[in-house]
Amino acid sequence: MAMGETSIETEVAIVGAGPGGYAAAFRAASLGLGVTLIDTGERPGGVCLYRGCIPSKALLEATELLARSQKAADWGFKFDEPEVDIDRLRKWKNQVVDRLTKGLMTLSEQRDVRFVQGEARFESPETIRLEDSEVDRVTFEHAILATGSRPIALPGVAFDERSRVMDARAALELPEIPERLLVVGGGYVGLELGSVYARLGSQVTVVEMLDTLLPGTDEDLLRFLSRGVNGLFLAIHLNATVEEVDEQEDHVTVTLDGDVDQAEQTFDRVLVAVGRRPNSDGIGLENTEIEVDDDGFVQVDEERRTKEERILAIGDVAGEPMLAHKAMHEGKVAAAVIAGEPSAYDVHCVPAVVYTHPQMAWCGLMEAEAQRASRSVDVLQFRWGASGRAVTMGTDVGLTKLVCDSSSGQVLGIGIVGIGAENLIAEGALAIEMGARAEDLARTIHPHPTLSETISEAAEDFAHSPTHILGRHR
Repeated sequence: MAMGETSIETEVAIVGAGPGGYAAAFRAASLGLGVTLIDTGERPGGVCLYRGCIPSKALLEATELLARSQKAADWGFKFDEPEVDIDRLRKWKNQVVDRLTKGLMTLSEQRDVRFVQGEARFESPETIRLEDSEVDRVTFEHAILATGSRPIALPGVAFDERSRVMDARAALELPEIPERLLVVGGGYVGLELGSVYARLGSQVTVVEMLDTLLPGTDEDLLRFLSRGVNGLFLAIHLNATVEEVDEQEDHVTVTLDGDVDQAEQTFDRVLVAVGRRPNSDGIGLENTEIEVDDDGFVQVDEERRTKEERILAIGDVAGEPMLAHKAMHEGKVAAAVIAGEPSAYDVHCVPAVVYTHPQMAWCGLMEAEAQRASRSVDVLQFRWGASGRAVTMGTDVGLTKLVCDSSSGQVLGIGIVGIGAENLIAEGALAIEMGARAEDLARTIHPHPTLSETISEAAEDFAHSPTHILGRHR
């Protein structure tokens, strides 16, 4: 060690303090291990909390209020045209982030987790070198890699703070409400942030290179969601790509190719949301035996161990799906494994949620997957037009869909589109993990009137007729 260098030793070094990293740190500490949590940020939280899940949901919640106020006219309530104070909205969003990151820092201190700010790079399978930190080197007995992922840029277009071409992080800063916004990518990030800006007054155009929004999702659910975003956005161009981006001082001229009426179009800002890349490069993995696949994902086993037995990997860097709750679960598994407890990442489903209007959520085996696998299944559906609670909420556009084994009735998958899908999906995930049958859901008394009833009524259609729809068994 060079003169004047600061070095610390720890039982567990965790690189990355996002949901996976801090969940691993807290679990490891609760199991009696000495933990050092390393991140480039001032406090734990990572992408999800600082520039992802949390700020985007804060803005979606705020702008949903605008949409609901417009609906109120149908109920006999008249409001003046709302005025948007973008500075106050931005401040509120930042307060949400600040409150939660401070809370995580307090929890770290209470659990005796040492938090070190700095940029980490593996020197060897036992040591980490830090840059821009008060600590120069960390020597560890075990390490957990939780470095997450980053947005993919368009070829030849770099994200820059002064640029009118934004990634999700820049878009969440609400630099302004552009009159014309192009969203490149029809996945969940593009649709969610596009919805925020559209509700705030932007004319939003979406370009997606494939022939559908949210590629790979259930067609029945997507039909309802597409109806909602089609009414919100100015235009959606499928089977189209961005060929050229010409950024000027006050606008961006974009050349599109594919199913578009006008190839050259002008926008005030462009949001690029075409996917994310794992952060496995530039962190010294070449100084270890850790293996990375062609897509940049670190290869792990069911215990989340890499080829270096003492180094584990979790979250986005360790593979799809790139979801915070999957990372948190993996973090807890990894911590238990290091502590010597029997543990493995062995799940039947990982729920996914798209926070558009209507929301869409799903988990487990969906219909198209079952068909591709030649699996014999029954597909049970309940449309929300028959839900008393949905009608009273003025949001009866929705669907609950169950995929069950044809012979046993075991619940294999569930999809929900409609208001509150983010919360309803948890019952389906529990049913799948526990091996529940459709009959179990049907016989569980759900409170009335609620949206949760749509799950039990869909399940009733497996063996007998549901109450509020004409099912298969009349």
